[in-house]
Amino acid sequence: MSPFDGWGTLAAFLVLLCCRGSGEEEFEVPKGPKHRMVGSGEFQVINCTASCTDPKKLVLETALHKTLLEGQAQWKLFKVVNISENVELMCSFTYGGRQETKVFNITVFYPPKQVLLTLWPTSVAVGTLFTIECRVPAVAPLEGLTVTLLRGTEILYNHTFVGTAPSPQDALVSHNTTAHREDGHHNFSCEAQMDLRSRGGGLVHRVSDPQRLEVKEPEPNTQMVIIIAVVIVLLLVFVTFVFLCFVFSQKWHRGRTGYYPVHDRWRRLIGSHRAQTL
Repeated sequence: MSPFDGWGTLAAFLVLLCCRGSGEEEFEVPKGPKHRMVGSGEFQVINCTASCTDPKKLVLETALHKTLLEGQAQWKLFKVVNISENVELMCSFTYGGRQETKVFNITVFYPPKQVLLTLWPTSVAVGTLFTIECRVPAVAPLEGLTVTLLRGTEILYNHTFVGTAPSPQDALVSHNTTAHREDGHHNFSCEAQMDLRSRGGGLVHRVSDPQRLEVKEPEPNTQMVIIIAVVIVLLLVFVTFVFLCFVFSQKWHRGRTGYYPVHDRWRRLIGSHRAQTL
């Protein structure tokens, strides 16, 4: 064997050692972790990079629709579209008869696309209770979702959900509060924020349409008014009854004796006055 053959074998061994020695760092995703989160139906861009200078068959293996955006011998940039379920994307290449791979775990989440606010009732009197309800349809995961109820810019109530249910579900927050006169001068709204940055995702923020509450002055207590009216009517009936009893008793007495005490007393007073005058 010639010296040149020995040098060629040594060079091939060193190149192979270089590719194999990089281990899990054969592929990289710049500015992002291996585990990523993507909204249902959205896309993801994956950068497959090999540490070897001349890899063979550098590809992204997936059953989803993908597009090669750009690339060179050592790296390729792929766009994977319409991701609707959790999936593994695998970058691979071959060199020196060996295949190296790296797996990216893609988790699908369902961001808040609607935030629905309900005030019940929409018209209240000062000092009475009303309910503020906020519903965020079809979101997942609930973990990391915070729903905040606002009056103007003032936070009335907020709630952060826990749980990692993979299937989308409605998030519901309800809060009871007392109506004040100034409530009628402010807009009520609901804010939903899903923070997935710690899990390889982003920050999604949605706000409901504002709503106004009609605040009226308190109405008198109807039951108390009825009670007072009944008492007054009963008093009038009682006084009328006493008066009629007195009148009928006088008439009865006059009919039996022919004596009119009031009339007799009146005549005496007139006679006394005449005598003094004379």
